Amino acid sequence: MFKDLRETIAAYKARDPAARSSIEVFLLYPGIKATISHKRANFFYRHNMKFIARWISQRSRKKTGIEIHPGAKIGKRLVIDHGMGIVIGETAEIGDDVLIYQGVTLGGTGKDTGKRHPTIGNNVLIGAGAKILGPFKVGDNSRIAANAVVLKEVPPNSTAVGVPARIVRVDGQKVNYVGEVDQIPITDPVALELISLHEQINALLEKKAKGE
Repeated sequence: MFKDLRETIAAYKARDPAARSSIEVFLLYPGIKATISHKRANFFYRHNMKFIARWISQRSRKKTGIEIHPGAKIGKRLVIDHGMGIVIGETAEIGDDVLIYQGVTLGGTGKDTGKRHPTIGNNVLIGAGAKILGPFKVGDNSRIAANAVVLKEVPPNSTAVGVPARIVRVDGQKVNYVGEVDQIPITDPVALELISLHEQINALLEKKAKGE
């Protein structure tokens, strides 16, 4: 548990330029508090003590503004930046090294039963205000732009923008993608500019992580 916590704190420091020390991240960052509470809540949820699990998760929601259902599965080194207004549903699954900004929803559409919420792959970035709704997967190393509404699967190494979300990059290359996310080729210059800004931010984060 302590190893996981150290790795998560290190991930915050690598990805957040405002993080000055490990103790600051541990004591003051709501994302850390929310994920620690979720580990406790998930333990009780898996042992069929669901009332206690929900009690823990709702207390955490009140304190942090981040609502994570006890049944959600969360991988290692999740970074929740700012965090206010984030909602993660019961059957959501989040891989390792994921970065989530404020206002994100990993939710359902109300049409599905059983698995109702998305599965997020490894090393995915989800921008502020994005909504990912439904029981599909967002592939590894993908980027979801701010305020995008994703209703269908996103392939690995892709970038999705807009409402509804459209794939505008795959493996770093611009594409007019006609596929599962959207049947309309992207021609929106504002969306393309958002992608450019996200790439610049990612490049800065990678440099910081490498100590450059």
